[in-house]
Amino acid sequence: MLPVALYVCPQTVLSSLGLALDGLQLANRLAGRELFRVRQVSADGAAVPLTHARIEAQAALAAVARDELLLIPATGSDIPAMLAGNPALLAWLRQQPRQRALGSLCSSAFLLAEAGQLDGHRATTHWALAAEFRRRYPRVKLEADALCTEDGARLCSGGAQAGLDLCLQLIARHGGRALARQVAAVLVFDDARGSQARYAPLLPQPPRSTLAPLLDWLRQHHAEPIDLPAMAHRAHCSSRTLLRRFHAELGMTPNEYLQRLRMDAAREALADPARSLERIANEVGYADRASFARLFKQLCGESPGAYRQRLQGRLAAP
Repeated sequence: MLPVALYVCPQTVLSSLGLALDGLQLANRLAGRELFRVRQVSADGAAVPLTHARIEAQAALAAVARDELLLIPATGSDIPAMLAGNPALLAWLRQQPRQRALGSLCSSAFLLAEAGQLDGHRATTHWALAAEFRRRYPRVKLEADALCTEDGARLCSGGAQAGLDLCLQLIARHGGRALARQVAAVLVFDDARGSQARYAPLLPQPPRSTLAPLLDWLRQHHAEPIDLPAMAHRAHCSSRTLLRRFHAELGMTPNEYLQRLRMDAAREALADPARSLERIANEVGYADRASFARLFKQLCGESPGAYRQRLQGRLAAP
């Protein structure tokens, strides 16, 4: 039996807390025994007012046992407010030994990292927060594409729904894979969902700069043979200057942007079941289906066929 303490603070995202409670308590019910002893804790043991609810706590943070997994549900995307609003938790985390079991859901990885508990460890968080996380915590081995990471006694999940992926991982370990699949089925949740790359946008927001005309032109002509000199000519600058501007404004090379633009167009095309993969590959600029499929999987986290199957499943759902 694994004791789990869910930490609740004013920034706690109610849906994240609910997912963790539902997943672990459902596992207990379906297993017919207590695989997880779950309780809510707060800084001082008092009830915590959230935006839409008031959450009771069964214990104070200081009462969390040494063998208890402290799991911190998501705490929103306002990182400065989250860090400033949890001095008691950060002080407690900084005192914990490396063997203490600690976990975070979504944005709460920032709390573990701020306390130094993720230094040298693999971790993940929501894909949209990855750049800020890397800037703040360069000692952490961030795997932004991962839905879940486990490194020693440190558990992390990325994205709001990925908290349930982490819970299913715990359920599989303590109750078996069959039970984890059963919990996922009851909750109408896809087990083994792959990576966050399936959900993150391929393209950054277009900058308000002199690159905008070039980006508009690329969107209209992405399927044509285009190389760096051709793009530099359109932008009225040298290739070296264009490379520098792309890195500064978009964080990638012009060719990387072009490939992502083509994959974004392919995602749209895959919604049409009448268009073959060969046809789609040609339409977005690839003569070789295999090269197209390999790059699609690299950037999107799954094969074109798997993406189409998942998309058609969603479209067919009532």
